[in-house]
Amino acid sequence: MPTTLSKSTGLPVFAPHDDPDGDCLLKSLLAADPWRGDIAWPAGFEGGIAHRLDNDTSGAVLAADNLDDLSQLRDWFAAHKLIKRYRLLVARDVAWDRNVCDKPVAHDKRKRSRMIVQRGNNTPHRGKWYDATTTFTRIDRRLFEAIIRTGVTLQIRVHAAFVGMPILGDHLYGGGRDTRLHLHHVGVEG
Repeated sequence: MPTTLSKSTGLPVFAPHDDPDGDCLLKSLLAADPWRGDIAWPAGFEGGIAHRLDNDTSGAVLAADNLDDLSQLRDWFAAHKLIKRYRLLVARDVAWDRNVCDKPVAHDKRKRSRMIVQRGNNTPHRGKWYDATTTFTRIDRRLFEAIIRTGVTLQIRVHAAFVGMPILGDHLYGGGRDTRLHLHHVGVEG
């Protein structure tokens, strides 16, 4: 059974490239469970951390307790067998209560920090297109749930903006400059 960690907004999962000793979720995990430092985890999965969240996203992160469990989690993520559930507060209301966005996403050709949605065959992009599906369901007013099986970088943020409801505080995709991004990962279900 994996360990569920709680990541706060603004905290990276792993140390930033420009500050290898910087504060991060991994550093807290290793301080609490020093035995994790003795395991030869694969690169990118140090401490047994099985997936990532954007720096600005808060919420649950799974960490395997051994190499076999990490391998199983990685297989399930790769096969899209796990459902990832998020809550988001949107900057603008929409007329619908449920929407599915299944547009592929890719890196923006002009801005390295952004992803874009494929609008047509000639949408300018960098690299390859990644299949991505996000289901949005209204919970109350401007509070929505987002469910994904894929885990493409910035997927929920770019899909939310594409369907007309940028996430509150998402300055990258038109959600304004609130004090924080209102996106929270509730957890993973099998």
